[in-house]
Amino acid sequence: MSVLIYIELDNGSIKKTSLETIAYGAKVAEQTGGAATVIAIGKAEEGELQKAGQYGAAKVLHASDEKLSHENSLAYADVLAQATQQEGSKVIILSKSGLGDAIAARLAAKLKAGIVSGVTSLPEIGVTFKVTRSIFTGKAFAVTEISSDIKILVVKKNVIEIDESALPTLQATIEVFNPTLDDADFKAEVVEVEKASSELSLTEAQIIVSGGRGMKGPEHWQPLLDLAKALGAATGCSKPVSDLDWRPHHEHIGQTGIKVAPNLYIACGISGAIQHLAGVNGSKCIVVINKDPEAPFFKAADYGIVGDVFEILPKLTEAAKSLK
Repeated sequence: MSVLIYIELDNGSIKKTSLETIAYGAKVAEQTGGAATVIAIGKAEEGELQKAGQYGAAKVLHASDEKLSHENSLAYADVLAQATQQEGSKVIILSKSGLGDAIAARLAAKLKAGIVSGVTSLPEIGVTFKVTRSIFTGKAFAVTEISSDIKILVVKKNVIEIDESALPTLQATIEVFNPTLDDADFKAEVVEVEKASSELSLTEAQIIVSGGRGMKGPEHWQPLLDLAKALGAATGCSKPVSDLDWRPHHEHIGQTGIKVAPNLYIACGISGAIQHLAGVNGSKCIVVINKDPEAPFFKAADYGIVGDVFEILPKLTEAAKSLK
């Protein structure tokens, strides 16, 4: 059973979440006795695409038509449908993201495929094909059976443990893929892209330091920024902070903002409203700093520090610097 894996590119580089997806897809290919094939859309150097082989892909199809330079879920879904047909793929894997979700939904309609989003583990393949997915904003899990001929799995970020020393490293073959492009897919045109100026993307960051109203104002944010710099972390904030324009809106983390799943999430002066928790509960480790011992966030935290953020943050920063 051939497995097709879609990877996302950022300025010509494979995103970290997509490397996780390749490793996941390679394991599914092992289960099915098939080969793992990657489909990359957009500009990228061959050396960068070869990384797919390091994570277990046998082949990379590269669609680099200029019309595909900007993310377009309609066109990308069509490209994946053509790649699926060419490779005879029965399982298609994407990482969960805004783009991944949009492509997967359109692709499922095109292929009449069963789709499961928020996948958290390898499928159980036997008489039936079952996968476990996250539900209720990560508070529970559901086992879902897919009975369609073609199956689409959208894998949740940072939930698949990857032992890089045990990966079936391959020398991936890079093939040019020239799909037929339909003008109807380009009725909506991207005319300009403005990217956040921060050095690290929240969705890709392994460590995030985030602040809430307990930071007392934009002029008091420097201790948080210092800690983030010392840790090599991205910075985020709660919804009230972005609503007050203390921090840029692209840093807003939560149910109505960006959902993140870093290895470490440090919440500074955030009470822990359910809307914020829904955006961070995929984090592997949550550390909460708050002077209110009754703050709801402590119930969701792996570690909690009761105290003044302006006293604690400088101490954490010094500790982080001393470890380097």
